[in-house]
Parts: sequence; C-alpha cells; structure tokens
Amino acid sequence: MKKAIFLFAFLSFTVSNLGAQIFDPVKVKTDFKKLSDTEAEIVISMTIDDGWHVYSTDLEGGPTSASLTIDKIEGAEVVGKLQPRGNEIAKYDNIFEINVRYFEKKGELFQKLKLTGGNYSIEGEFEYGACTDETCLPPTREGFSFSGKTATTPSNTAVAVAKPQKEDNTGEKENPVVQEPPVENITTNAKQTQLDLWAPVIRELQNFGESTGEKDRSWLYIFFAGFIGGLLALFTPCVWPIIPMTVSFFLKRTKDKQKGIRDVITYGASIVVIYVTLGIAITLIFGASALNALSTNAIFNILFFLMLVIFAASFFGAFEITLPSRWSSAVDSKAETTSGLISIFLMAFTLALVSFSCTGPIIGFLLVEVSTTGSVVAPAIGMLGFAIALALPFTLFALFPSWLKSMPKSGGWMNVIKVTLGFLELAFALKFLSVADLAYGWGLLDRETFLALWIVIFGLLGIYLLGKIKFPHDDDNDKVSVPRFFLALCSLAFAIYMIPGLWGAPLKAVSAFAPPMSTQDFNLYTNEVHAQFDDYEAGMEYATRMGKPVMLDFTGYGCVNCRKMELAVWTDDKVSNLINNDYVLITLYADNKTALPEPIKITENGKERTLRTLGDKWSYLQRVKFGANAQPFYVLIDNEGKPLNKSYAYDEDISKYVDFLETGLKNYTHYY
Repeated sequence: MKKAIFLFAFLSFTVSNLGAQIFDPVKVKTDFKKLSDTEAEIVISMTIDDGWHVYSTDLEGGPTSASLTIDKIEGAEVVGKLQPRGNEIAKYDNIFEINVRYFEKKGELFQKLKLTGGNYSIEGEFEYGACTDETCLPPTREGFSFSGKTATTPSNTAVAVAKPQKEDNTGEKENPVVQEPPVENITTNAKQTQLDLWAPVIRELQNFGESTGEKDRSWLYIFFAGFIGGLLALFTPCVWPIIPMTVSFFLKRTKDKQKGIRDVITYGASIVVIYVTLGIAITLIFGASALNALSTNAIFNILFFLMLVIFAASFFGAFEITLPSRWSSAVDSKAETTSGLISIFLMAFTLALVSFSCTGPIIGFLLVEVSTTGSVVAPAIGMLGFAIALALPFTLFALFPSWLKSMPKSGGWMNVIKVTLGFLELAFALKFLSVADLAYGWGLLDRETFLALWIVIFGLLGIYLLGKIKFPHDDDNDKVSVPRFFLALCSLAFAIYMIPGLWGAPLKAVSAFAPPMSTQDFNLYTNEVHAQFDDYEAGMEYATRMGKPVMLDFTGYGCVNCRKMELAVWTDDKVSNLINNDYVLITLYADNKTALPEPIKITENGKERTLRTLGDKWSYLQRVKFGANAQPFYVLIDNEGKPLNKSYAYDEDISKYVDFLETGLKNYTHYY
C-alpha cells in the first residue's frame, strides 16, 4: 500500500511539473565533415542533461528511435543508414519488453555521404526521443542545412544552419521551402507592408487590459463531465448491486463500527487513487502536445469514432467488453490472503476490474473527450471527478447505513440506462467524425447530414424508452415507468427541436457539436454572420481600401466553444449588424489541414520551424502577433494591424460582446 501511495504522489508531482515548465534536456549540434574529395559525413553530437537519455537507432516496437530524414540533396548521395558512435548503452527494458540502446550525458551519430562533385546542397532533419526513468518527451526534431563546393572548398567543415523540414503525411519528400517572414511572397500596397501586418502587438494588446472571457471554465467542465460519468456508471448492472454488499461487508466484519466506517472510506479513497492514476498514466504516455494534436488529427478522430461506435454496440447488448477473468480472480484471491490497507486497496482494484464492462465505455468516452482539450492534466481531472462520483455512495451508505433499505432494487431499469448511454455514445461518435471531415475538407458530413443522423438517433431513443424497441438484455415487461416516460418525451422533443436546423435554424442547444453553419447547403435563415475572408493578407488589403476596421476570428473546426459563440452570440441582431456592416470579418482556422503552396520556414523562440498547412500559418500568426494560442480568440485591429481593444475569448454575454465591438469601432473612428 505504501508503494501504491508513493507511486500516486510521484506521478501527481510529475504531471504538475509537466504542466508548469517546458523541458529541453538535449542540446544537439550538427556538423558536416569532409573525409576526402569523394566522401563526407553528417555528424550529430548530443549533450544530454543528467537523468535523461536519448534512444539510439533502429529500435522496433519500442521508444522513438534516432533517425535522419534527408529532404533535399544535390551533389551527394546517402550511403547506408544513420549509425551510432561512442558510449552507447544496451539493456533490456521491462516497459517496452525489448532490448533498447541509448545514450547518457553525451552521444554521437553519423551518416556517411558520397560526394559526386561540384556544388553540394543537403537539407533535412534529425529526430530523437528523450526520456527519464519516469517520463518521456514527444519526438523532437532538429533541422540542418549544408552547402558548398567539393573542388574549391579547402575547409573540412561547412557551417550548419538549423532549418527543420518534415515529411508530409504520405511520406513523400516535399519541395524546398521558402524562407521567413511567411508573408514575403504576398504583395500588398506600399503603405501596408507585410512586416507591419505580422509585427507583434502583444504589448499594445495588453495595454487595453485583460482579455474578456472565462479562463478556468474548461477544468471545471472536465471535472463536472467526469463526475456525471461516474454517476451514470453507478446505475449500471456492474456497479449498483455491489454497493450494498460491499458496505454491509465492511460494517459486519468488525464489531467496531467506527473502524468499519474508516475501512469503507479507505475503500472509496482507493477507488479515487486507482482512477486518477489511470488519468495520470494517460497523460504521461501521450504527453500534452500529443493530446492537443488529437483534436484535429484525422486518423485519431476516426479511431475515436469507431471506438465509440463499438462501445455503443456493447451497451446495446451485441457483446460484452470485459477484461480477462483471471485478472480479477488473481486480485480477488490476493485481497483475501492479505489484511489491512493493502487488502482494502486490492478490493477496490477488484471492483475496477469486474465493473469494466459497464465503466469501460464511459471512461473511454470521457478520456477521448478530455484528450482533445490539449490540457496536460485534463485526463487526471476527468478521472478525479469520475472516481469521486463512483466512490461517494460507498462512503455515504457507510455513514448512514439505514439508507441501504431505501435503495432501489436491481432490475431491468439498469439495462435501460446502459442502452440509453449507447444511444448517446453513438451520437457523440459523429462529433469526432465531423472534426476529421471538417479539418481535411472531405465534405462527407455537412450540417444537414449531421443533424439528420442526430434526429434519427434521438428519435429512436425516445421510441425505445416508450418500450417500442427491444434489445437483447431488455425485460419483457411492457410497463413504462413514469421517469422513463418523461425521458422519452424529452428525447422525442429534442429530435423535433432539431428538425428546423435542416433549413438553417441556429439550434443553439447543439451549436457545440454540429458542424458550422457554413457547411449548410440549404439555408433559409438570414440573420447570421459569414466571414468575408479566410485569408489574412487579402482581408487586410480589402479593409484598407474600404476604410473599415478588421475583426480577426481565430477559430478551429474542432473548437466546441467557437460554435457556441457563433450561434449563441453572433446571431444576436445587434452583434450581427455590427460585424456585417462595420467590420471586415476575417476567419482563420488554426486546424485547417489544407497544404500551403510552399512550406514556410519561420523562427520561433530561437528555433526554426516549418509551416506546412494553412492552419500552421494562422496559428503562428496568432502566437507571434498576439501572444495567444487558444480558440476562440477575437481581436479588433486597424488597417495597419494595430489592436483597437482588448481581445475577447469565450464568453456568451452578449452585452459584453457588443461593448467589445463598439469600443473597437469608436477607437478606430477616433484615429481615422
């Protein structure tokens, strides 16, 4: 038990530190060394901080291997693979269950080249994985570029300039990238240079005051979502019947009632430790940057979609998702042979295993949902809420044993809850498919199609709750309880509520989940706001010619709060009139996966990076110019790119938003 508590405390400390700082444990130096007129090598030297190690080359089925990608090569040829040199350490890794090789403190690798004569030019990047014994960083890339002449350059070393470049999703090499600034190739008028438009205005923006919007809402939302998930898990056939048996066991196994209560409270605390540790493990495995990437990555969103569909089928009764029975049997037998706190902890662990068929889909949906927030501690917070809700009844019934007599009996009503959850998971699965569809522009799931599917799902849910549809594990009892009847009414009413959305009604209640109104093919609703431009430079040039201020809308296809703002705030008459008539609205999607005509190289925080998609470009603009990276993010600027008011984040207060717009308009009128 002491080891388990220590592990939990250590993991919590690790996660809190991950969220509080950026680790940079490896310093990489890349050199070009000529061995003769026809031979050369790229030498990669690494200086590694104490406690960290960098994995070597060609490790299959394990951690990130060191690798070299050549994006452009002229006047030379690659010979063989990247090879390690020096103090490489080899050992068996119990986590990956393979033999691994890595460097500590210092490491060196080299890539042989054959020089074919004349001018040579080589560009590429070095990728590596860095870990400690407890945590790992996402794969890190360092770019390099070398050029020179074989016949006329007497020096054995060329100067290296870090110029990172990645492969595209197909694995094919891309064309040479253009250099920063990222707007050099776009022509504007003489008064309005690209450098002015991209120049940082972070200090000027801060002078207007703190951004309007709620900052801590997301964590509270995640905790609350986890808590609701835990409450739903309580009323499933895998958990509810266990509550009275467990409480009675603890209260009867000792004559000391106070000790029995303490044991039950310890049991509940153990449940919290187990599930929060699961959330922390998810964070440590994937890392903050990887979790954030999940929000718009097509492959992961499709996998999430398929996973939720499978969970829904399980709740419908098609099959049971269970862990191997020997796991729970082994833990249960271990609990019987031990005593004290360890025994109680193992009993809680047994509950987690045997209830997995019911709690697994709920936990899976919760972790999928919170992972797309990009927060490094989101899974732990979600699991904390889930575990507290799951552990709460055990503690309350122990404190008030008389309540056990009033507990509803187990029965078919619990399967109704499971099936209802199946319908809900099926509906939410479409949200993840929609995100992938929007980010990559496939056009498979526009707003009408999405709403039609939701109307069918919630209509069928209402019919099921009325007892007109039966699933494999449902009782044959035809009676419909009063609560079930009212739930059926709510579901059917919700389905009918969505029908006008097929013709363009805003549907504020589902704005967070449905695709944006811009995907609507047939729209009879006229009081809405549409962006005039989705390109920053083109929109700014138009605004200058028209003599109007600009409203920049940094948004995302997978941004839930962005959809809420567009349908809950922008549809207000006063707001829509201000945006449509007095501003030039430029909407920039930070997760747009459309490839740029040519990749763009930029320098950020001392490191050179490559922008490959429109989303990369607009996200960089938001960071470098305004010092922000979250969406939604609204900022009002003049024709020179200077701010007219403080920025605005997520806040559905219409009066605040109107004041935000009117203040910016007044400041623009004052200066122009």
